[in-house]
Amino acid sequence: MNVACRRGLAAGALAALTALALAPAGVVAQDDASVLRTLDGSRNNLRHPTWGMAGVQYRRLAPANYADGRARPVAPAAPDRYVSNRIFNDGAQNLFSENGVSQWGFAWGQFMDHTFGLRATAGGESQPLPFDAHDPLEAFTNDLGVIDFARTPAAPGTGATNTRQQINTIDSYIDGSSVYGNSADRLEWLRDGPVDGTMSNNSARLLLPNGLLPRRDARGDPGAAPPTDLIGRLQATPDDAVVAGDVRANENIGLQATHLLFAREHNRIVDALPPSLSEEEKFNIARRVVGAEQQFITYREFLPALGVNLRPYRGYDANVDATLTNEFAALGYRAHSMIHGELEPAGEVADYTAQELESIESRGVETEILGDEVEFVVPLSVAFGNPNLMADIGIGPIMRGLGAEAQYKNDEQIDNQLRSVLFQVPKPGIRDPSVCLDGPPLPDCFSGVLDLGSIDIARGRDHGLPRYNNLRTAYGLPAKTSFTAITGEATESFPSDPKIRNSRPIDDPDILDFVELRDRSGSVIPLDSEAADSDAVVGVRRTTVAARLKAIFGSVSNVDAFTGMLAEKHVPGTEFGELQREIWRREFESLRDGDRFFYLNDPALPQIRSGFGIDYRRTLAQIIRDNTGAQVADNVFEAPVE
Repeated sequence: MNVACRRGLAAGALAALTALALAPAGVVAQDDASVLRTLDGSRNNLRHPTWGMAGVQYRRLAPANYADGRARPVAPAAPDRYVSNRIFNDGAQNLFSENGVSQWGFAWGQFMDHTFGLRATAGGESQPLPFDAHDPLEAFTNDLGVIDFARTPAAPGTGATNTRQQINTIDSYIDGSSVYGNSADRLEWLRDGPVDGTMSNNSARLLLPNGLLPRRDARGDPGAAPPTDLIGRLQATPDDAVVAGDVRANENIGLQATHLLFAREHNRIVDALPPSLSEEEKFNIARRVVGAEQQFITYREFLPALGVNLRPYRGYDANVDATLTNEFAALGYRAHSMIHGELEPAGEVADYTAQELESIESRGVETEILGDEVEFVVPLSVAFGNPNLMADIGIGPIMRGLGAEAQYKNDEQIDNQLRSVLFQVPKPGIRDPSVCLDGPPLPDCFSGVLDLGSIDIARGRDHGLPRYNNLRTAYGLPAKTSFTAITGEATESFPSDPKIRNSRPIDDPDILDFVELRDRSGSVIPLDSEAADSDAVVGVRRTTVAARLKAIFGSVSNVDAFTGMLAEKHVPGTEFGELQREIWRREFESLRDGDRFFYLNDPALPQIRSGFGIDYRRTLAQIIRDNTGAQVADNVFEAPVE
């Protein structure tokens, strides 16, 4: 196509977009919301302008379950850490996705979580969870004596004389808000140009010093930067934290790299637009495309990879409330079992000096040079709150690494990096943090316990969510009548095994021993072999999950929804049991059908494609290649077969 023809198409598309009132984001007038997303998600639904917007209550699908009918959490059937030690404890044995889903499964899932859900936290009551140092299944030391836990604060006007509700502080839509934020103040700081209370003099590009996300001190005064969560080591060095659209961007190097990827993608799109467009026009076009790209990846790659099949799209439905549900946000989307205990970036040796590799290794990262490539093994405890490490390793190697290995199986087992030492830094006496990978040395590296599995159970009670069977019936699924019906195992009784000598088998550490491992083809893998660390997808323990559940809960009616959901037998070809898959199906259909700007319903996207040659229909692999130069497989959600 010749330049004149292209220029003519561009002019036509611009006229059409101008007719769609592409006003500056963040300063959208009330009547402009019909044609442009607001930053906070308000007025997406023109009949119900607060549906899905930031700062509203999560909606409930099932009736709340509080002990007093209003706000007091129901009593647990057993202490949360007690359940965690017997059900969630993975015994340092990795089990991988039976469908070969790569680590992009959990990485993209977290990126989306930070796009549509963030509960309010300020002012929540402290209610620490008990920790029993004398539990025979406890391997960790906890100098604090309890597990820190604070309730989600009650939404204003709730919990005293009526049912306690909780607030989602960000909007519910898949709209790129993790890149742009939900407020004009944050967006102005993120955009290149002055911060003076108006975006009319800002560049269309996002601020990316040296091609990286801006640090808190990027504009001089770190105290004036938008809020960002300071976790782990960042509490001591807060100015090292980077700033993005979401406050959790520093949580781990994989998440940070994904934030950076889409900030670069925004700038790539801006640079591809004609210079004749105004900065606001270029910004709004790029923002519109980035949001559509994230939707396209979520619905065309992410969900199919996990086995979540939705009903056919029939267009926007103004009667569908896309506001995130409490059941999804506080329970169903918590697929923490998928998260790998370490990240494994892979780069080119030529891209690093010997001093750079030595510096990376000194921070607790294992490095191995294999010919022209260098492979890194980064424990999650090192990946947490460590933005400088992401910059030193590089975005490309991290993107490659996430697609190079299968994620963990989405079962009842949670890696100890999350189940016991979440966000913690190894003790000062640990000279070589690289020994603090998941395995026998791990308990010796830390002096406190923060258990994400225990917190997940407690959060369900905190938010007043139903127990397991009640939640199943709320989602139209039949109640389970036995523990083996939940797990699909053959027995809910403990075996007559000489290794189990305790008069209370549930308190005997040997009940968690693995006795058999199998790979994806069903072949037996020798225990303690190299293949056991990388190929196992099925693990048989000395006792069944059903037997341990029965010993803890007594009756199926006592099982909490989180534990029961994770213990379910998977639906063939998916990463989920029936309940979790149904929760995801309903939620992602609502996020699709109730979004007026969903990519299949947005008339501006075809105009942008025809006028400027910019297409939102791009895979995650294409976006990675264009913005990092990393060579990745066409489907990054599918781990390579060894």
